[in-house]
Amino acid sequence: MDFEATRHERKVFRLALIGGLPAVVVCLWLLIAGNYSGKLQWTLGSLVVVAWLVVAAVLRERVVRPLQTLSNLLGALREGDYSIRARGADRDDALGLAFLEANVLGETLRSQRLGALEASNLLRTVMTEIDVAVYAFDDGDRLRLVNRAGARVLDIPAERLLGRTAEQLGLIKPLHGESPRALDMDFPGAHGRWEARRSVFRLDGRPHTLLVLADLSKTLREEELKAWQRLVRVLSHEINNSLAPIKSLAGSLQSVIGRTTRAPDADEDLRRGLGVIAGRAEALVRFMSSYAQLAGLPRPRLEPLDVSAWVRRVVALETRLAVTIATGPDVTIRADGDQLDQMLINLVRNAVDASLATKGGVTLRWTRDNGDLLMRVEDEGPGIESGANLFVPFFTTKPQGSGIGLVLSRQIAEAHGGSLALDNRADTPGAVAALRLPIQTTAS
Repeated sequence: MDFEATRHERKVFRLALIGGLPAVVVCLWLLIAGNYSGKLQWTLGSLVVVAWLVVAAVLRERVVRPLQTLSNLLGALREGDYSIRARGADRDDALGLAFLEANVLGETLRSQRLGALEASNLLRTVMTEIDVAVYAFDDGDRLRLVNRAGARVLDIPAERLLGRTAEQLGLIKPLHGESPRALDMDFPGAHGRWEARRSVFRLDGRPHTLLVLADLSKTLREEELKAWQRLVRVLSHEINNSLAPIKSLAGSLQSVIGRTTRAPDADEDLRRGLGVIAGRAEALVRFMSSYAQLAGLPRPRLEPLDVSAWVRRVVALETRLAVTIATGPDVTIRADGDQLDQMLINLVRNAVDASLATKGGVTLRWTRDNGDLLMRVEDEGPGIESGANLFVPFFTTKPQGSGIGLVLSRQIAEAHGGSLALDNRADTPGAVAALRLPIQTTAS
């Protein structure tokens, strides 16, 4: 580097000498050719040569010195020192413009470095305080980064973890395989059910894997407790509703049997009371059966299903009202035909129930929409007063309803990767059930 700089300086000095050489030669020739004394010729010649050398040296400095200043400034920027600034920055001067751009570059790099430091501090704080275990492995499965939660899970100080392999740390299973996924794993510092998520990033040109382990045990316990509480409330409500009249009637019948003299209609009262008890017991059995059906929906078995044939098969089962089929495109999806039959039967039955109240009609139509099958069951009933409780298990507005039809239907739709929504029609009174299913359905 110094050799190259010296060569450049010599070239500049040499060019300066060559540039002044013609004038020096002319001056010396005039001195020699003139009628001057020898002493005067030597004196003037010496002054011309000295002036020539001084001007060349000054020119060299004026060219080389700014380059050295700019080099020092760039060197400082390369070393990360952004406090140095070049003087003489001026837009109206070529050299000043170079200094100005170097100063602007330094200010830009300083701002970027400050932002990077702030972002790094924020990331470090988040990594430290976040309540999930975070690990970064290089392409050799060696740990390069771990946060406090990750060290706590492994029950080893972070500085002793770095450099170890995933196999040594017991993390080889979550590091490879599907992502995200749930795993049951026991670590020295924690155990339970974990959600493992992975992503890939590059550091220093090498691929790295970021592994995040989130403890699901606490969340699952809280959700399990809430589910049990909801289950107990529902079961208690329904069982008490059935047992209360049974208890009352049993007491009344017991008093009838205990009388020494019976009234003429005592046997009829007994038969009527026992019939009510049997009816309530049967209703309770139906309720428990409905709950078991909702809780035990099997995984769908996917087979080709022709949409048109499916719709016509379900509509033929409804005899109370002629359901209009607005013929749609020929579509074949992969789905569980038995489950979709049950779902569509529920939707058509609800639509017919609503339309019978207003003596309206029911229309079923389907289309393709962005690679999905969009099916609409439209009724001309009174519409939906409130959609807040439509998909709440066991909520029903029908006297003989079980409250699981819509919940089961949505569960079937979501198991096929689709969705089910109910809303009022915008163009006319009534409601519409919008069912969306992927054309290529995969079980969830």
